[in-house]
Amino acid sequence: MPSSPIHPSPTLLADIGGTNARFAILAGGRITLLAPVATAAHPTLEAALRTALAGHAGPPPTRALLAVAGPVDGDRMQLTNAGWEVDGPRLRDAFGLGSVRLVNDFAAVAWSMPGLEGDDLIELAGAAADPLAPVVTLGPGTGLGVAAYLPGPPAQVVAGEGGHATLAAADEAEAAVIGWLRARFGHVSAERALSGPGLVNLYQAIAERDGIAVGERTPGAVTRAALDRTCPVAEAALAMFCAMLGGFAGNLALTFRSSGGVRVAGGIAPRIAPFLAASAFRERFVAKGRFRPWLERVPVAIVRHPAAALVGLAALAGEDADIAGAD
Repeated sequence: MPSSPIHPSPTLLADIGGTNARFAILAGGRITLLAPVATAAHPTLEAALRTALAGHAGPPPTRALLAVAGPVDGDRMQLTNAGWEVDGPRLRDAFGLGSVRLVNDFAAVAWSMPGLEGDDLIELAGAAADPLAPVVTLGPGTGLGVAAYLPGPPAQVVAGEGGHATLAAADEAEAAVIGWLRARFGHVSAERALSGPGLVNLYQAIAERDGIAVGERTPGAVTRAALDRTCPVAEAALAMFCAMLGGFAGNLALTFRSSGGVRVAGGIAPRIAPFLAASAFRERFVAKGRFRPWLERVPVAIVRHPAAALVGLAALAGEDADIAGAD
């Protein structure tokens, strides 16, 4: 839980994912972003951090809070979807930091939930949120993050690895695609479909199912082709992605009884917001038999704050802060 007092000297914040790493300096109640770096462009976290700090002209940070994409147990971890090792003691020694704390990236996003409002969110459906109930956040990006914010006192966050739970099919079309994924990967986790690489998996599976020859495409290319309606296979893949995401989000809402809301974060959802709102996402979210009336009241929104994880880290540092220059 956030318990640290406001720190008088600068704090390094980092949101480290499989594709990109964002660094920022927290000082005086403001979060100042440093230049983002591509994870694959640097052999180590230390190299990436040196690149980012090269553009920082102020006093050096004296401690660090790092949100990392993967399970956290102690002060060392290996990124799930990238080659970096995150070693707290090594970072502390290399950069002269007094302390280094690691948290799961979606735990950091979950800590930001109480501070997000207005333009930070794209409201999709549901009734007013219960401020005393859990808020679930999930996020398809390079992987699929899951966490829940539990209001206090004291407030808590539960960070899980729900993205690696077994993916269920809701109809024969999804069952056929999951069968294709099973033949390729063995265990079919939710992340195998509900992530950037997962969208490409759906695209390839649907093409093979329908006997259509397609070339290699990146997640961004599949998304653009679907939104532009220039490729029926891409459009079908994104439609299935949204439907499956709705079913998965509804399962999380039931698991945590999250009357406080379900919020879809990550890099993909804000870019496809109109498509997602018009898709089967909502129907699949509520299609849970006897609990449909309850789920229809659960508020659902897309997180479009540019750096929610960093806001969550600032909360853990004991500061109610937002991005410098943000409205």
